[in-house]
Amino acid sequence: MRRLCIFVVCFVPLVAAFSQTAHRIESLLDQDRVGYAQAALFVLEVAELTEPDRMGEEEAFSYAQENNLLPKDAQGNYAVNLKGLSYMVMQAFGIKGGLFYTITKSQHHAYKELVQLGIIQGRADPLMYIDGDLLLFTINRTLQLTEAGK
Repeated sequence: MRRLCIFVVCFVPLVAAFSQTAHRIESLLDQDRVGYAQAALFVLEVAELTEPDRMGEEEAFSYAQENNLLPKDAQGNYAVNLKGLSYMVMQAFGIKGGLFYTITKSQHHAYKELVQLGIIQGRADPLMYIDGDLLLFTINRTLQLTEAGK
């Protein structure tokens, strides 16, 4: 009986946390256009700048703005374009970038850096809005790159 109690006490919170994360990823995949607040929350959690399920979208957006992880013109409910996501990823994951990105810290050069690194692949327009699939793909490629570099 004691083992059952220990199992329930340890296993139930783990399943609840995983199901909440799975639900958020599933809802993200359903999005045709991801907003800055949504993207900030996901990027911050994956970059381990915040603990999972500790903040909501608005808190994540505020944190990202305060720490210069977002473009200056970002607003929480605005849809993220590819160059805005590139800037957010470069800043959050601490990717150094080349000379022009280092000097300007611009979205345009962040986009070019991620293309050069192979994170953004194929035909892509820096002004195109991202959906949930593209956000997850970009984060996955970034994680592959950063893990390989360690």
